[in-house]
Amino acid sequence: MNSTPEADWLNLLIGLLQGAQLQLLRALDALGLTQHVHGQPAWPWARRLSGENLLIDLGQARSLAWTLVFVAVAALALLLTLFWRRPRYYLLALVPMLLIAAPWPESHVVLVPATPASFHASPTGFAAASIAQGRVLYQQNCVACHGADGKGEGPLAASLAVWPPDLSGPLLWRRADGDLLWRILHGTRDAQRGGQPTMPGFAGKLGEAEAWALVDYMKAQGAGQSLRALGSWPQPIGLPDMAVRCGSQPPRLLASWRGQRVRIVAGDAVPPEDPRLVTVLLRPPSSAMATSADCVADSAAAWEALSLIAGTDQLAGTQLIADRDGWLRARGAPGKTGWSDDDLLCRSERAPVAWGQGAAAPPADGLGALIARMDAQPVRFVEGGFIH
Repeated sequence: MNSTPEADWLNLLIGLLQGAQLQLLRALDALGLTQHVHGQPAWPWARRLSGENLLIDLGQARSLAWTLVFVAVAALALLLTLFWRRPRYYLLALVPMLLIAAPWPESHVVLVPATPASFHASPTGFAAASIAQGRVLYQQNCVACHGADGKGEGPLAASLAVWPPDLSGPLLWRRADGDLLWRILHGTRDAQRGGQPTMPGFAGKLGEAEAWALVDYMKAQGAGQSLRALGSWPQPIGLPDMAVRCGSQPPRLLASWRGQRVRIVAGDAVPPEDPRLVTVLLRPPSSAMATSADCVADSAAAWEALSLIAGTDQLAGTQLIADRDGWLRARGAPGKTGWSDDDLLCRSERAPVAWGQGAAAPPADGLGALIARMDAQPVRFVEGGFIH
C-alpha cells in the first residue's frame, strides 16, 4: 500500500512510467492515431509497462532505472551532434556503446498483457450512488459464480472449468480499473487452456456506466470483507462521494472538501465540531428526527455504501475519518470514546512517527496523535501496478 523510505526511488520510477504511457496515449489521441473504446482512447498495443512486477522484482527495477539513464545519455549525445560538430563522430560512436552497456531488464518482467481499456479512468468518482447501483447489478449477474461475499464460492462455482477468483482479497487492486471494465464487458480466457473462456462477457447485458458501477461495488465489498477478516484495510479505499447539506446552502458533493480531513459520523447523534476536521452527520435512511448538525448527508445509498466498506450491518454510531487525499484511514467503533492508534486501519509501512527526536511533542489527545500520523505517513496507493 505504501512505500518504505528506501523505495522512494522506485515510487518515482513507477510514477514516471505511468505518466509517460498516459502522455503517449493522449498524444496519439490528439493526432487521431488511436480509436475510442467505451468512450475513452484505446491503448493500441497488446502489452504495456508493468509497475506491479517492478515492485516485486527490485533487481529488474534497478536494471530498468539504469537502462533509462543510459538511454537518456545516448539521446543527449545524439542531440549534441546537431550542435557540436567537431566531436560528432566520437558522440555517434558513444551511442551504440551506451545502448550495449545498458543493463536491459527482462522483457517478460517489464511488459505485461494490456487491454484496450487499460488506461481508462472511471467516470463515477467512486460515488455512493454508483456503489448502490453496482450492488443490485452484482446480485443479478455475479452472485451465482462469485458468491454474495465475492470469495468465488457461489452455487455455480464448482461446475466451472476454472474456479472464480476471490474478489475479497487484493486481486481487484492488482488490476487497473480499465482492465476490470474490459473483463466485465468482454469476459476472460485462460491462456494455459488454449484460450478457453473462463468468464462470459456482459457487453450484451450491461452498458459502460453499469460496468463501472460494478467495479465500484466490488471495491467497496472487498474493503468490507478485508476489514471483517483482518481488522484493517490492507488496500486503501476512498471515501465515497455523496451529496451534503450544510445549513441553508445548496447541497454540495463531499469531494468538494478534498484537501481537508473529513469525519463521517453515522447516526442521529449530533457530532461535536472540531476545527481539524470537516464533520458530516450521516443519517439513517429511515430517520425522521430533526437535527442541529451543520452538515448532513441523508442518502440511503451513502448509508449502504459506508456500511459495506465498514464491514457492518450496524453502522449507527460508527465514525470514519478520511485524510486530505480522500482515503479512509480510521474508524471509531460505536460506543467508543476517544481515539487511539488502534483506530488507524489504513496504515503506512513506514516506521511510526518518532516523537522527541527533533520533532515536535506529540499531540495531547488521541485524535490529534492520529491526525499527526496520518499527515506524516500519507497513502501511496498502487493499483494495477502504478501509484495513484
